[in-house]
Amino acid sequence: MAVFHFELVSPDKAQFNGPAQSVLAPGSDGDFLVLRDHAPVMTALRPGVVVVEDEGGKTSRYFVRGGFVDVNPGGCILLAETAVPAEDVSAAHLDEEIKNAEEDVADASEENKPRAQEKLDRLRELKAAMNL
Repeated sequence: MAVFHFELVSPDKAQFNGPAQSVLAPGSDGDFLVLRDHAPVMTALRPGVVVVEDEGGKTSRYFVRGGFVDVNPGGCILLAETAVPAEDVSAAHLDEEIKNAEEDVADASEENKPRAQEKLDRLRELKAAMNL
């Protein structure tokens, strides 16, 4: 299968940097799959799981929250506010993310409250989906 350059970067470290066969990302308008020669696109991320299939066919999963994805002719870069390997995500970690999101909802202006609530709802859905 054809590969492209992919980077998954968070403030604390680069989680992935190299050739990938595919990347499944949780875009703001829904999940989307990036393959080689994908049309250029830039979109915000919603909380969810990024699935990366590397050059050898090995699949890696990462929990992400916040940030954006940029797909261009040079490859794909995903800049996340939070990116944690899925095997490192615990119930305690998601509980902390949910607590932070609840505080964001409480502190949000009326204009920003629906977006903050949506983020909180998605985190709760993610926790349920991961059986944590």
